[in-house]
Amino acid sequence: MSNDSLTERIRLRPLIVAAATRLAEAGVGSPMTDAEHLAAHVLGVERMRLALVPMVDDDVAARFEQLIEQRAARVPLQHLTGTASMGEIDLSVGPGVFVPRPETELLFAWALGFLETHGHAHAPIVVDLCTGSGALALAIAYARPDALVHAVELDRDALRWARRNADARIAAGDTPITLHHGDVTDPFVVSDLTARADLVVANPPYIPAAATLDPEVADHDPHRALFGGADGLDVIRAMVPTVARLLRPGGATAIEHDDTNGAGVAALLRRQGDFTDIEQHQDLAGRPRFVVATKAGR
Repeated sequence: MSNDSLTERIRLRPLIVAAATRLAEAGVGSPMTDAEHLAAHVLGVERMRLALVPMVDDDVAARFEQLIEQRAARVPLQHLTGTASMGEIDLSVGPGVFVPRPETELLFAWALGFLETHGHAHAPIVVDLCTGSGALALAIAYARPDALVHAVELDRDALRWARRNADARIAAGDTPITLHHGDVTDPFVVSDLTARADLVVANPPYIPAAATLDPEVADHDPHRALFGGADGLDVIRAMVPTVARLLRPGGATAIEHDDTNGAGVAALLRRQGDFTDIEQHQDLAGRPRFVVATKAGR
């Protein structure tokens, strides 16, 4: 290789450091992490392997800097890479569908723990309400290929993303899930599953209408997937009877909520009268994040 060729290459780490500074100035909450994710995306390598790529070509640097400018404009990282993760799987995401958040990983882990400790003579039936991209449903199906997983979504744009992700998991050899177009507040939604579900999980629209949101959320996530009325509980309030109807006695639910509404969701489940063992759970930041409960009876 000639010296001329060598001078056309650029050191990667200073590019990433400069990009992180640019993102921090733009108000991005995790500037170095995002800069590294975008560098890895452009290079087609895992983030942890960036150290093995000390130099990059001009065209790679240009593509990276273009993505950094978009991220500085507060376009979500996941829209730029085209993927988000849940559990052990990656999902395709983009305009028209809610981007799964790391906080939901804790609800997912609880759901797997429940299925593990409550063995069944039959294949467990799991229902994911407000599935969005299919994140929870597909992650559970991947971790528990013995489960019969159903996912319900009202928004047709989101449902298209869920179908795309479900098809990708089938192509990868995973157990298929069953997708339903339906309203989780409809008293008769997926009526054929009444009193059959072992587990119902939900990450519904739950943000109070007056909440102030980061641009990544306010400008890019579908508002239909975000807001739950004035107090953030409109969808959950109407959904709780559906959860109670779907669960068999001894089955359980886990419902994600706004960090102001842990007590409110617990009260709704208690008022329904069908639930025991109602517990509030916090996220990694110590904020109320999801409530679990068991359907009464055996």
